[in-house]
Amino acid sequence: MIPEGYGHEAPADWDPESGEVVYLAGPEHAEAVDTVDTAGGPPSTPPPEQSHATRYVDGAAFVLDAPARIPAVWGTGNDVLWPEGEALMIAAGNGLGKTTLAVQLVRARMGLSNQLLGLPVTPGGRRVLYLAMDRPRQIVRAMGRQFTEADRDALAERLTVWQGPPPYDLAQHPRLLARMCDDAGADTMVVDSLKDAAVGLSADEVGAGYNRARQAALTEGVQVLELHHTVKRNANGGEPNSIADVYGSTWLTTGCGSVVLLVGSPGDPLVGMRHVKQPMNEVGPWTLTHDHEHGTTNVQGDMDPFAVLHAAGANGATAKDLARALYTTETPSAAQTERARRKLERLAADGLAKRVDGTREGGTPARYYAAGGAW
Repeated sequence: MIPEGYGHEAPADWDPESGEVVYLAGPEHAEAVDTVDTAGGPPSTPPPEQSHATRYVDGAAFVLDAPARIPAVWGTGNDVLWPEGEALMIAAGNGLGKTTLAVQLVRARMGLSNQLLGLPVTPGGRRVLYLAMDRPRQIVRAMGRQFTEADRDALAERLTVWQGPPPYDLAQHPRLLARMCDDAGADTMVVDSLKDAAVGLSADEVGAGYNRARQAALTEGVQVLELHHTVKRNANGGEPNSIADVYGSTWLTTGCGSVVLLVGSPGDPLVGMRHVKQPMNEVGPWTLTHDHEHGTTNVQGDMDPFAVLHAAGANGATAKDLARALYTTETPSAAQTERARRKLERLAADGLAKRVDGTREGGTPARYYAAGGAW
C-alpha cells in the first residue's frame, strides 16, 4: 500500500517491501530516514539510532576547557556575526541582499577570499553545500556575479548545490539535513531559504522540528547559515527592526547563535543591517552598500561611538544620545539605549572615554566624554 499523502504514486525512494522511505535510491544510500506505516497511518517508530557515546564529555572538560574567546566562522574577538558551532540566520524581506551576502560568505568558506564587511571569515576544510531551494535561477545569477570561469576548478572541488526543495520536509525528518551534508562531504551548509525547508513555520511543532534538524547538523560539525524572511510590518506598523519581526515560530531564532536583520526597500543599494541576536558584542548597526553589478557588499559610513563622543566635545553624550545616532531615531527603545550604553562602557574600560555618573535621585543619566579632549 502506498503511504498516505502520496496520492496514486509512491515516492521514488519508498521501498514497498520494507515499508521504508530511504533518502536516495541505490545500495549506497539504503539507510532509512524514517519508517512509514504501509497501512497509511502516521510514521512508526524510527529505526534504531547509532551509538552516541562520542557525545558524552566529562564536566571539567565541558566547562573549563572551552576557548577563552568565541571561535568564529565570521568575526574576530568578541565581534562575531557567525559563531562556530552555532547557526547564523540572515532575515530580511525580498530584494534586500540575503543571497548576495550568503554567496560572498560561500566564496570565503571556499578559501577564495578572507573577509566580508571588514570582519575575517575562516575558510572551511571541506565542501560547501548550498541548498538552492528558493528560486534557483536567481541564485545562479547571484553566484555568477561573484564567480567566473577562472573559478571553475574551485567550484567543482569545493561547492555542491542542491536544486529545489529537499526530498522530505526537514521538520518531519530531522536527521535528513545532517545526512545530506554527509553525502555532499560538506562542513558548511547554506539553507536558501528556510520557508522551503519545512512547511508551516509559524507552528511551534514545525519550528521545533526544524531546530532539531539544525542542531543535528551542528552536532556533526557542520557550520549552518540560514536565509529567512521577516514579517512585512512589525506590530507597530513600521519596518521590521527586532528579532520579534522574524517570521515564524520562536524556535527558529531561539536555536540560532546569531541573527542579522536587513532592512530597507527592495533593490535599494543602501540597506540597514541590525545584529538583533548576538553571541557576544553587538556588531553594527551598519548601513550596507550593495554593488549589484559585481555582487559585493561593503559597510558605508560605519558609525563610530568614539567619533560621536569626540564630536560632542565638552557636552559629552549619554547612552540615549549615542543610541539616537546609531539607530537614526529620536526615540530609541530601551534595548537600543542599553546596547549603546554597553558600547560606551567598553570605551571607558579601554581608556578611550571618561564616565561621569549621574544622580539617581534626580534621574540624571551618566554622561561620557572622549578621552584626550580639553574638556
